[in-house]
Amino acid sequence: MTNPVRWLLSLLFIAQMYLAMLVLAVVYLVPALVSRSGAWAGVHAYCRWVRFTARILVGLRSEIRGEVPQGEVLIASKHQSFFDIILICSAVPRPKFIMKKELKWAPLLGWYALRIGCIPVDRGKKGRAIAEMKRAVAEGAKIPGQLIIYPQGTRVAPGATLPYKVGTGIIYAQMNRPCVPAATNVGVFWPRHGILRKPGLAVVEFLPAIAPGRSISEFMAEIEAVIEPASDRLMQEAGFVAAG
Repeated sequence: MTNPVRWLLSLLFIAQMYLAMLVLAVVYLVPALVSRSGAWAGVHAYCRWVRFTARILVGLRSEIRGEVPQGEVLIASKHQSFFDIILICSAVPRPKFIMKKELKWAPLLGWYALRIGCIPVDRGKKGRAIAEMKRAVAEGAKIPGQLIIYPQGTRVAPGATLPYKVGTGIIYAQMNRPCVPAATNVGVFWPRHGILRKPGLAVVEFLPAIAPGRSISEFMAEIEAVIEPASDRLMQEAGFVAAG
């Protein structure tokens, strides 16, 4: 049975998290209009706030492990919940994402996403979506930063499996930059759905970079081979036991 106090604290945490998003978006609006650095400052301030209040209100501590990417790189990350986005954005200096095209119409959030160089793509028919993604990535390269993509394309709950999509390999080949894989266990504490947030230590771990120049098939096999075991290790460290 869920502890009602923990459930109420989780609800309070979620409510203030979205309120803080609105408040900080307004506070940093002028700096963001003046320069992209102001937009990134707002993003970093928000991520620090979410990490701080997660620790205070629900006992969810967070940690970044590994060498934080600094230059022009692709980051291919395991995605389990909104919190891994928060952790990665709090750590890297100029984060930008491959994101769903619909998000660019979200009030304030969509504008900030475009301002920091996020790349909206249409999840339509596969061939057209890949062609549009390649064009959008080429256009987005004009804004330097760390491009973050989720190879499985969506949030994946702990213990669930989902194939890695070839789009990540296509972007890796197109960018001709190193790729830093990233593992996480955040889904153990912050689920895809529901209100309850659990106490513990949520981790995003940056793994050794993969140099450019691999074939797409080799690259796809390698990122899955390093991200999945590393994420399993972090989840086991957090006390997660897979069903069966």
